Amino acid sequence: MKTNATAVSQQKPNTKQDGLHNVILYITQHWQLYVIFLLPALALTLVFKYIPMGGILIAFQRYNPIRGILGSEWVGFKYFERFLSSPDFLAYLGNTLKLSIYGLFWGFPMPILLAFLLNRIERTGLKKKIQLVLYMPNFISVIVLCGIVRILLSVTGPINLLLGTQVNFMTMPEAFRTIYIASGIWQGAGWASIMYTAALSNASQELKEAALIDGANIFQQIKAVEWPAIKDMVIIQFILQAGNIMSIGFEKAYALQTDLNMRTSEIIATYVYKKGLLDGDYSFSTAVGLFNTVINVILLLAVNKIVAKMNDGKGL
Repeated sequence: MKTNATAVSQQKPNTKQDGLHNVILYITQHWQLYVIFLLPALALTLVFKYIPMGGILIAFQRYNPIRGILGSEWVGFKYFERFLSSPDFLAYLGNTLKLSIYGLFWGFPMPILLAFLLNRIERTGLKKKIQLVLYMPNFISVIVLCGIVRILLSVTGPINLLLGTQVNFMTMPEAFRTIYIASGIWQGAGWASIMYTAALSNASQELKEAALIDGANIFQQIKAVEWPAIKDMVIIQFILQAGNIMSIGFEKAYALQTDLNMRTSEIIATYVYKKGLLDGDYSFSTAVGLFNTVINVILLLAVNKIVAKMNDGKGL
């Protein structure tokens, strides 16, 4: 018996090695097939993802479009020092962080709550109609959305007619963040709830029925049955969104920006756009954008580490 067990144990590693050897042999014999399928994807990734990374050298140069990157004068961290010593640096950084953090605080739980509410609807037809209404705003472009917001909040818009006032909300700096975050939740919460709704469909029906028999209320059912089904997905999404705190696109902020709400609407992304494309200060705008990216990477790693410690070592 010992001899047979030893022989079996010796055969298992050999079987694995043979399988790996066969895979390598197959790939070497049919390498043309892999090249044909992988080459377009690798070429696109190289051309559009890795080669443009060389453009960050502009941040360390007094860039001259005629001389190009290789012929421009090297100035080191001059533009980083200029931005960090600027009197407006803290204002732009604060506006960016406030928009992101408040948006994460109010916007992140909304898709989860929507998924829990949708999961309580038992009538399939009614559920699909509600989902359709919730998903529709996601297909509206940012510029069209900003146009709708401007019309709704104008002096003669529906909001003022409803309230019986004549307030131009778009000129109020203190109202900008509320408008930005609320419109973002309206546009994206329904679509973002899809993944949570799909995950909730995998929740154990036996556990749910057992909880109902035991007299568990809605909150107890969510805690015991539904929350474990989406917990890992919630953690991953939170890490990704928290790590992108500095990655606010300039389109929406720029489209909702007016001369009178500039105090709260001017963020790093809009500042980079104005300096780089409108003023032609390419080196300075690249330096500011690179600073923004570095902060993003640091935040992503930090949030991932913190969440991993709080979640039994599970992170990204």
